[in-house]
Amino acid sequence: MSSELAAPCKRTTLHGPTMGTRWSVSVDADSTVELVALRQDLAAAVEQVDAQMSPWKPDSDLMRLNRAPLDTWVALPAQLLEVLDCALDVQRLSAGAFDPCVGALVNAWGFGAVRDAPDAQAIRAARSAMPRDADARLDLDRPASRARMRAPLQLDLCGIAKGYAVDRMVAVLQRYGVRHALASLDGELRAVGSQSSGAPWAVALERPEAGCRAVHGVIELEDLAVATSGDYRCFLQVGDAHLAHTMDAQRSAPVNNAVASVTVLAQTCMQADAWATALLVAGPDKGLAMAQRMGLDVLFLLRRAEGLIELGLGRFGR
Repeated sequence: MSSELAAPCKRTTLHGPTMGTRWSVSVDADSTVELVALRQDLAAAVEQVDAQMSPWKPDSDLMRLNRAPLDTWVALPAQLLEVLDCALDVQRLSAGAFDPCVGALVNAWGFGAVRDAPDAQAIRAARSAMPRDADARLDLDRPASRARMRAPLQLDLCGIAKGYAVDRMVAVLQRYGVRHALASLDGELRAVGSQSSGAPWAVALERPEAGCRAVHGVIELEDLAVATSGDYRCFLQVGDAHLAHTMDAQRSAPVNNAVASVTVLAQTCMQADAWATALLVAGPDKGLAMAQRMGLDVLFLLRRAEGLIELGLGRFGR
């Protein structure tokens, strides 16, 4: 054992704007970590994901693919292909509950960059254009770093890209030799190790109530990612209708079921993010069966007449 004492760690919070929200990293680092350079590289990693995958930026690589003629191979960055590959895998495993091909529906219902309110004609057009055969939509050629559309689609990766951005931040932290950190972007978080004290990172699980910031519970993370999807934070109010921003492709409409929120633990934030979205769309019955089949660590918060009900599996099981 070395007689030298390890350098003391100091808690520092690094943060910045991105994707219409903010990224944040709490890091316990000693004096050998160059925090200014670390912050610059964290910001660059997140911005790279946004530049490649944003449906709000006309010049993003995702939008370039969306505009490409059918059956035309388009050269794409390896990171975008990695996310598309994962998205299509979760789409298959979730029987379409997670669907990256809902961009036209997102725009038609007023949640995208095109309009801020539902448009009945656009909804009908998006619904009729959606091919039901998932295997006939998109081809990926990862060795050649390219993809091609086989149907007139608008891809949307908002249900997975933020989780992937958190994973990219973690990759930066690991490259700098950081062993104790918590990276977050919206409701997606991933821990690098524990806190320097040895205690796990404590993450608040938000109570799913619109217009209210209250804690429902606390989740402890160590070398683990967590993501939460719900219907209470991003929505449109149209008359008496409360329209959640997450799209149910099989109904061609915003998700509408008893699930207030779904929280998923996974090794990567990309996986946690995608599965939280899939389970929210699947609903309490199909979603619970799906989570059991996949062996997921998941917590459903369901709205019932008597109030919120918890259903947990894996590490959330009682």
